[in-house]
Amino acid sequence: MKKKLISAGKILFFLGLGVFFIWLFLRNLTGDEKRDIMQSIGEANYWWILLSVGMGIISHTSRTIRWKMMLKPMGYNPRFINLFFSVFVGYFANLALPRLGEVSRCGVLANYEKIPFQKSFGTVVTERAIDLVTYVLLFFVNIALQYNKVSGYINLKIYEPLSEKLNVENFSTLFFGVITGLIILFLIFTFFLRKRIRHTRPYKKLKEFVLGFWEGLKSLTKIKSPGWFIFHSIVIWILYFLMTYVVFNAIPETSQLSLKAGLSVFVFATIGIMVVQGGIGIYPAIVAETLLIYSIPATKGYAMGWLLWTGQTAMIIAAGIVALTFLPIVNKTKDAQT
Repeated sequence: MKKKLISAGKILFFLGLGVFFIWLFLRNLTGDEKRDIMQSIGEANYWWILLSVGMGIISHTSRTIRWKMMLKPMGYNPRFINLFFSVFVGYFANLALPRLGEVSRCGVLANYEKIPFQKSFGTVVTERAIDLVTYVLLFFVNIALQYNKVSGYINLKIYEPLSEKLNVENFSTLFFGVITGLIILFLIFTFFLRKRIRHTRPYKKLKEFVLGFWEGLKSLTKIKSPGWFIFHSIVIWILYFLMTYVVFNAIPETSQLSLKAGLSVFVFATIGIMVVQGGIGIYPAIVAETLLIYSIPATKGYAMGWLLWTGQTAMIIAAGIVALTFLPIVNKTKDAQT
């Protein structure tokens, strides 16, 4: 009962956080601006959103193939359909609680393919690490390609307002100085209390993560077709990017935006999904703020954010429900044939 209450509390917390961000963005808009947002959403060309959803399904197909390649060196050859459905079950579960998706994916394989949970979990941890490294690279590539635009916006919207409020002439220098100091203090604290930290729950969780990651890394060295593994890794992220970019064509104001603008929206809006579960509320707001850099009005940017978020979320929910429905049916047929 206690665990159920904690889980329910977490779900309500993230929903509440999402509602807060929606209120935060809408509170200063006039009635005409709110109507403009709704009109843009209502008049959008939803065929582009359907194309985006199709690209998402293809990207998850590549993710499934890549995962299968990671499991094979361990001696497991699960059915593609079970892997494919488990990927969508994982994304579906992640809408509710952080990290629940990784557990759910591996639970599906343990149930239907009899693959030990810890074995498959190691490959999922490695997969997430690869994705994180790829995302970080894309983030810095985006900054490098559009340094003047992005830095100018950050100075205008963040550094200058904070400098005025705090009465500090060079806030950026102060900010990075504080961050550096905190990192040094953390490292000193960790070094002197390392013996006590070893017995804490976070340390044990971190150790479990590292061991799982190492298990997954070992599987990468045994992959028979590394070229195909890299190919699918690239395809996954190209399609992720295109899922965002093609939706720009849904409304006239964003249809002429460049690939660079699409990259900015993609990398910055992804932060919203990391910060708030499912990105509810904050994802559209980040899209709107990012598009301001490219002279897109806030109302049009916010409408675009909701179109992007709704299309991606609807795909995950629909595919997750289909996966949960058909997993028992598909495997019942398999058991009967066996």
